[in-house]
Amino acid sequence: MKNILYVGNKLSHHGFSPGVIETLGSQLEEAGYKVYYAGTIKNKVLRLLEMLLKTIFVGRKADYIMIDTYSTNAFWFAYMTGQLAQFMCKKYITILHGGDLPERIKRSKKACDLLFLNSYANVAVSGYLQHAFKLNNYSVALIPNGIQLERYPYKIRNSPAPRLLWVRAFSEIYNPLMAVDVIAELIKDYPEASLCMIGPDRDGSVKEFITYASNKGVKKNIIITGKLDREEWIKRSEDYDFFINTTNIDNTPVSVIEAMALGLIIVSTNPGGIPFLLSNNIDSKLVNRNDAKAMAYAIKAIIENPSEVFRLTDAARKKAESFSSKNTISLWLKLLS
Repeated sequence: MKNILYVGNKLSHHGFSPGVIETLGSQLEEAGYKVYYAGTIKNKVLRLLEMLLKTIFVGRKADYIMIDTYSTNAFWFAYMTGQLAQFMCKKYITILHGGDLPERIKRSKKACDLLFLNSYANVAVSGYLQHAFKLNNYSVALIPNGIQLERYPYKIRNSPAPRLLWVRAFSEIYNPLMAVDVIAELIKDYPEASLCMIGPDRDGSVKEFITYASNKGVKKNIIITGKLDREEWIKRSEDYDFFINTTNIDNTPVSVIEAMALGLIIVSTNPGGIPFLLSNNIDSKLVNRNDAKAMAYAIKAIIENPSEVFRLTDAARKKAESFSSKNTISLWLKLLS
């Protein structure tokens, strides 16, 4: 049996949404690997200390050290873990998640070279990051985040109404305030328009969001559920027709892939990796960042022309099927073998 130390943010027991470390880790366990985890403490300083100590004491018996790599300040967690793995002469694999990683490369080129040029492999979860890494002459493999497709029943929405679903963490980079602006635009024509916001409060944005919605006069049209487990939000999605993604920075969000699988009509902003995942007017509608009026207009246009719905959602479902975990785990097993 091969051993893996997986270093990332395994924080669902602290109220955060389960990350790839948990889904991919469990799939590797099912495939016969013994997986150890580092990154389970909420406090950032203590979490970094845990990562480094486990790399020393657990990583020495691991065949591979897998490191989730983000573009924010958490990049330095991956950098320090990678440097320690190099010192120990251990094979490490960076798993590239951060939608702003291309900018991180520009800001921290020397550190990125030390991390990415000395890894056993760099794995991009999106074509966007694969493209960016190739431009910077880093070797990179593409293995997208996978979903268990059988958990996502496809529902056809023949007569869409302005019922909107938003599923992300409340965080400034995901721009939840734009969702308020969208619903404010929609109620001008559809007073019954509704918006359901699902996700944990990552940086205190919920308080600001409620104040903003109140000032806009749309608080009564909005439901905020907080974090729900996957089964709960999938069940709730049956009551909604549109999935809106308002992000300012993004890579390949799993929640969007899940929404595609469920048959929700996808309307999204277009930063970073989104155009590598979604194709405007083919499987979704894309608008520029912060353009709430354009997003509302796209939703109105579909409501008034429902003949487009099946074309968009059928193409989205077929694309989501390519992200089946059965496909992605086979790519991981090939890499690790």
